[in-house]
Amino acid sequence: MPVGALSTHWLHPLTCSEVPMTFEVPAHGGKPASRIRQKNEETIIKAAEDEFARHGFKGTSMNTIALNAGLPKANLHYYFTNKLGLYVAVLSNILQLWDSTFNTLTAEDDPAEALTRYIRAKMEFSRRQPQASRIFAMEVISGGECLTEYFNQDYRAWFQGRAGVFQAWIDAGKMDPVDPVNLIFLLWGSTQHYADFATQICRVTGRTKLTKQDMEDAGNNLIRIILKGCGLTPTI
Repeated sequence: MPVGALSTHWLHPLTCSEVPMTFEVPAHGGKPASRIRQKNEETIIKAAEDEFARHGFKGTSMNTIALNAGLPKANLHYYFTNKLGLYVAVLSNILQLWDSTFNTLTAEDDPAEALTRYIRAKMEFSRRQPQASRIFAMEVISGGECLTEYFNQDYRAWFQGRAGVFQAWIDAGKMDPVDPVNLIFLLWGSTQHYADFATQICRVTGRTKLTKQDMEDAGNNLIRIILKGCGLTPTI
């Protein structure tokens, strides 16, 4: 497919700024979701991930998502009033999963153990939810308008707090003095690569798909490379 065709495939007929929305999941923030509601929303988001990753925003219909989710279209619109709101919920869902894993790092942790856990968790997300990661990547490549609300001042403060954990490790002599911000970008990019560019990896290596063992091996390799680059000793 020509590059131009791929990019137009992802165009939003409405801009994110034109549609009121929230980055809370479930879609109707406020009260805690009931078990049935939470299950339905998870089912809808999974079906939406598959459709958005396969057909892009423009080529995806709410009818098809409802069909694949096994729910009446009216139920779909109860949880997510429009396609753009559902698209944003898919983005928010994967970001919250990634960020919740990062939240577990503290200055008191052993850097080698903490980074090993984090890399393995991110690789597992890439294995289990590659479609969501690709949707996020395409949104960023397209300009990231639908991520503007998410990456607000609060998020930037949170990010600086995460970088502060790495700096605390450095100040305590626990790891080499590397740039914390660029280390975070390296961690994000290297682990998400195995979801976003799985097709390239498979074609270059002659695989038909990446297996669980492939992902574990790749994760172990990243652990060795990144930890050694930080002056840490891998425990694997």
